[in-house]
Amino acid sequence: MPPARPVPPKPEAVYFFATCLVDLFFPAAGLAGMELLRAAGITVIFPPGQTCCGQPAANSGFPAEARRVARQQFAAFPAALPIVVPSGSCAAMMHRHYPALFAGQPDQAEAEAFADRVYELTWFLFHVCGFDPESCPPDPPARVTWHGSCHAQREMEVDAEPQALLRALPAVELLPLKRPGECCGFGGTFCIRQPEISAAMVSDKVADIVGTGAAEVLSADCGCLLNITGALDKAGIAVRGRHIAEFLWERRRRSTAEKPS
Repeated sequence: MPPARPVPPKPEAVYFFATCLVDLFFPAAGLAGMELLRAAGITVIFPPGQTCCGQPAANSGFPAEARRVARQQFAAFPAALPIVVPSGSCAAMMHRHYPALFAGQPDQAEAEAFADRVYELTWFLFHVCGFDPESCPPDPPARVTWHGSCHAQREMEVDAEPQALLRALPAVELLPLKRPGECCGFGGTFCIRQPEISAAMVSDKVADIVGTGAAEVLSADCGCLLNITGALDKAGIAVRGRHIAEFLWERRRRSTAEKPS
């Protein structure tokens, strides 16, 4: 499939930007993402000074505060290395919105150069790392469905890549949603400011997921997963929700474990 942006050469090392939600709610997703990159022969650097991408402040109408947060990331990721992000939402903020956020600022050029180094994880795995699904074992069989986040699909133009990775996995059946482009209703502060609308949207999303017959829903955005899994749990529906990095690493790790020593 043609990539939405130029594919860089495979680097010896990358930075990993974990995101707030990975740090606080889905640490296994971040660890799995880093392991997948390491398995591709890439050194992963995790700067301890990283914090938020600044999207909550920017979306709430506080651009000066968002720039202050973003500048901390400039300092935390100083080398000219790719920055891999396990979230289409945070990646979009840094890649697509930093240039506009810093337009006319003294550090506009620094922001633009930083933005150009940001890549969403599944795009990077597919186009740069050459993740080999055929190396994964055919057991156990799994029936999954895929939820692509709004920011990943519309701003990072990442949707076919994660689904291609899943479809190529042996014994993994990818069951499509009827309305794959529909938002789950999270939207960051939207779900707090408009709880009734958000609840109706996630209810529709849960019904779509259940209708596929999948045992597990995968996504690459932890905000969506937080909303969807919360709704599934509240409804007592036994469908598991996980970040795609966890799923891919579980299959890859099983393959490595089963190789004779």
